[in-house]
Amino acid sequence: MSGKSVGADLIPELFRFSIYKANQGRMVRQFTFFGITILAAFGCVTLANGALLSSGRAIQVGVPTLVWVACCWVAFRVVNYPRFADFLVSVESELERVTWPSKHEVIQATIVVLATMLFLGVFLFLIDLLWIWLFSAIGFTEYR
Repeated sequence: MSGKSVGADLIPELFRFSIYKANQGRMVRQFTFFGITILAAFGCVTLANGALLSSGRAIQVGVPTLVWVACCWVAFRVVNYPRFADFLVSVESELERVTWPSKHEVIQATIVVLATMLFLGVFLFLIDLLWIWLFSAIGFTEYR
């Protein structure tokens, strides 16, 4: 490993305007970007509604807006950070190789899961009744 830290090249990357491998991994990068910005938006709404910024309307709206804009820029740069962008490109290439189930297979698997959960629920209910009866019979607890 080199002498500099792992994230040392992240700071200069935040001030670039280029897009790393623009045509590769576009969908995964876009969804990652929107996911980060939506999380930042929820945080900024919480910040705007918080008691910390009750000093004025301009500050209550302006500070969270500036924080959100900064988060959007950081999110844009992070998805174009070469190491992370290469990871997202490989994620998209792996997603293209996935064999997705058909509608019929999904319905069958859903029925199996629901039937199994129903069976397990009934089984655990009966076991619980057995334990209640057993503990009541030996006088360990009173069931009302």
